[in-house]
Amino acid sequence: VQLQASGGGLVQSGGSLTLSCAASGGTFSNYHMGWFRRAPGKEREFVAAISRDDVITTLYSDTVKGRFTISRDNTKNTVYLQMNSMKPEDTAVYYCAANGLTDTVSVIGGQYFYWGQGTLVTVSS
Repeated sequence: VQLQASGGGLVQSGGSLTLSCAASGGTFSNYHMGWFRRAPGKEREFVAAISRDDVITTLYSDTVKGRFTISRDNTKNTVYLQMNSMKPEDTAVYYCAANGLTDTVSVIGGQYFYWGQGTLVTVSS
């Protein structure tokens, strides 16, 4: 599976941005999808994930819960991350990832085998 993330850019504090991640080369609906980020000088952290199931399950980190929304469109092989009320601490390179390994959606990066190239999000204060 190849993943192509897009939609990053510069946004002011309090603003919104939507990231997209297009998948190809596999059966998209078979994969749980996740977004992770790596801020400058910090380790990669989990942001949000969405299950592959007919009954959708979403997970969020505490730092983005209530501000970010993950969704997927299996007809377009795309997962989205809608980011609202953004803060300077949201500045990071955002990565999408696909997990076909586990039965349930996961927050653990090591369980995501396929990764996109990352898209930079910068939030100015």
